[in-house]
Amino acid sequence: MRLYGLIGYPLTHSFSKKYFTEKFEKDGLYSCRYQNFPIVSIDKFKTVLELNPELKGLNVTIPYKENIVPFLYEANDVVQKIRACNCIRIIDEKLYGYNTDVIGFEHSLIKGLQSFHNKALILGSGGAAKAVAFVLDKLHIEYRFVSRKKTASCLSYEEITPSVISEFRLIVNTTPLGMHPHISELPSIPYRALTPKHFLFDLIYNPEKTLFLKMGEEKNSFIKNGYEMLVNQAEESWKIWNS
Repeated sequence: MRLYGLIGYPLTHSFSKKYFTEKFEKDGLYSCRYQNFPIVSIDKFKTVLELNPELKGLNVTIPYKENIVPFLYEANDVVQKIRACNCIRIIDEKLYGYNTDVIGFEHSLIKGLQSFHNKALILGSGGAAKAVAFVLDKLHIEYRFVSRKKTASCLSYEEITPSVISEFRLIVNTTPLGMHPHISELPSIPYRALTPKHFLFDLIYNPEKTLFLKMGEEKNSFIKNGYEMLVNQAEESWKIWNS
């Protein structure tokens, strides 16, 4: 039995288990299984490894993409740079860290980019936000992080005025605001300032259309959810585990 899984908390929103279980069935991979490991603290991670010695690979989601890094035996260049890991390959009990969010996001984002999407707001400042920033750096798109508290590297939501929205036409939500079952939540930005030239990308895929995206749709902005990104990063994880 080859076991793969997902760590995070909570995992009621998990895409990966359903995706990989269906993939294994469709491809006849009857020796493979995918399991969720909801852990309330990163301190429980070692217990997951000890109780599941057959584990060959793991995905990592909120809130542990950054906290998992110290557990790695080796991290690839992307993980070393952004200090966030969402994919682990296990060989001889050693953990090798990767970030497939980067590939998943880039491949999905570029399909909707226009030349005027040259400045971006990244809503959130966690591990997923760092992966988004890595891609925007690669694509030479200027960006600012937005968080609840103003810091040297983050704007606060109070600072996001209509004039800021008019300047930053790509807006990426990396927060869990609006994720099922909390579908009435959304980031606090002045949606009235959105235009058809804005591109709203939400890393959430459930619901298919968050309130954040609906607000953009009302202003005829281009919108995209995180489903394609998740499919891309899942397939990249599978390549890593089997390379």
